[in-house]
Amino acid sequence: MNKVTFIKTDNLNTDLDYKKALEEFVSLVTCDDLDAKILANPRVAHSFNEKINLALEKAFLGSDGDDSTHLFIQRCLYHINRLKLFWYDDLKNYSNQQSRFLFDIQSRIEKRWSAWEENQIETERLNPVDVKQALYERAEADLNPELSEEGRYIRDEISEVGYCQLLAIASLDGLVEASQLSRVLGGTGSDVQLMLTRILWEEYGGGKLERKHSSYFAAMLKELGLDSRPEAYLDIVPWEVLANINHSFLLSEQKQKFLRYVGGLMFIEISVPASFKNNKLAGERLGLSHDAISYWDIHIKEDIRHGQWMLNDIALPLIEKYPENAWEIVMGYDQQKFLSARGAGSIGAYIRKYKNDSKVFPVKI
Repeated sequence: MNKVTFIKTDNLNTDLDYKKALEEFVSLVTCDDLDAKILANPRVAHSFNEKINLALEKAFLGSDGDDSTHLFIQRCLYHINRLKLFWYDDLKNYSNQQSRFLFDIQSRIEKRWSAWEENQIETERLNPVDVKQALYERAEADLNPELSEEGRYIRDEISEVGYCQLLAIASLDGLVEASQLSRVLGGTGSDVQLMLTRILWEEYGGGKLERKHSSYFAAMLKELGLDSRPEAYLDIVPWEVLANINHSFLLSEQKQKFLRYVGGLMFIEISVPASFKNNKLAGERLGLSHDAISYWDIHIKEDIRHGQWMLNDIALPLIEKYPENAWEIVMGYDQQKFLSARGAGSIGAYIRKYKNDSKVFPVKI
């Protein structure tokens, strides 16, 4: 197969102010002692503060904003969240991890954005018995769902170039897979904690790098001549995909939302085998090697089991432990289903938009 190279395009070209503000924010995140610099000269962050405040008003009050506004907000939040993970890079990159300024920006974004996202779905405050029934019904439906429009497109129509675009966008999460799960494992021991740890252990290949799921994703990228460095394709990731990643950070970092995190992870583990089957079938249709579809294959085999664990050994015990709050597991499940579908739709729209435009992204060499 010919290698594919991607010409990076900036979705903020229609709004140069957002582009400039994002560049300014990234420079703030990576500068030495950000808080001291702002204390000495508050004007350093004045322009960015004005832009993020305007963006938040536009995106979450009335008009819902446009794609460029949401993209700007989600990119800013992602740059803060990534500081919570260690990337084995220059230690100076983490000098502002405890920045009060970044904490304030994160809080302002998450307060507006999380409330807006919660209004996208409706979840009834069910009693514990009804929560169990609701989870059983959802698990049964999402383990073998009807084929979606996006799933059908990927399985039957996606081109070799489109398949590469799919991998490029998905690599932002796939190359650091299960990282947010690691954030919820601390604390006192329990059967629930140990089962979550067992899932993480399998995601991390039982302690062997070559078997870690992210290694399978890297192998797919290399097989197709793509860049396997983390965040290599950050510039093309739609805001809906960034929002999905940021949502996982939000829930895993706020322990009061632990039940919602569990519900969301349950949906992911249950739904992945069906959705990844379409990706695998697409690769087979295109005549790609096993290495180019290996990540999908390993998940199809393992995540059916993980979904059963999430339901029987994690969700159900938590319903007994927190009967008054158990409905939040269903809320987390439903919200993650919505976010995943929205993200998948944005990837499909991107692939359709650029599949025949060699001047934009990508071109073959």
